[in-house]
Amino acid sequence: MLNLPIAMFNYLLIFLVLVLTQTADVSIVSPLSGETLRGKVNIVGNMDVPNFASAELAFSYASTSADSLAWFTIQTFSQAVSAERSTLAVWDTTTITDGDYILHLRVFLQDGSSQDVMISGLKIRNDIPLPTDTPTATETPDSITINPLLVSPVVTSTVQPVTALPTFPSPTPLPFNPASVTSTSIYSIFARGALLTLILFAIFSLILRLRKN
Repeated sequence: MLNLPIAMFNYLLIFLVLVLTQTADVSIVSPLSGETLRGKVNIVGNMDVPNFASAELAFSYASTSADSLAWFTIQTFSQAVSAERSTLAVWDTTTITDGDYILHLRVFLQDGSSQDVMISGLKIRNDIPLPTDTPTATETPDSITINPLLVSPVVTSTVQPVTALPTFPSPTPLPFNPASVTSTSIYSIFARGALLTLILFAIFSLILRLRKN
């Protein structure tokens, strides 16, 4: 029966050791590698470790080789920030030029050793404007496409303007032509010719009878 409480005590002891080990880690949880930073940035992390002596938070240019990194201090600490995942410092990125940077937290311990954590690939872009959301175009009646096959054609009639009819001058009677031949004169000449022919025929017949006698 005593083994069960002893086993539970061992598990509890192991759990406490793991918790203390995790909280003793120096860390930066924000910002993370690859993030784009603008303006004032809250640096969130943990520096509350046993035997804390002091700490320093600094940055460096990512373009510099690892052997010749020059660190620029953001803030120094003579006492640890007790709360885990709390804001360690506020980094005003507007005071430096745009580019890629490395963030470095170093905690010095009382035995002379130190614990370090670095976040690389931080992109500071204060001079580049923020992207704006493009409004989505809403479909308006003017932009609706109508299928011509589904719409019956509308027959429109065009009224032609009434134009005035052309007017012609009235005919003017020609003067009488004495050399013209009318139908009456033709009939008169024909009748005279026929009568003259009959008279000549009668005279000719009479002459023939007189010669026979």
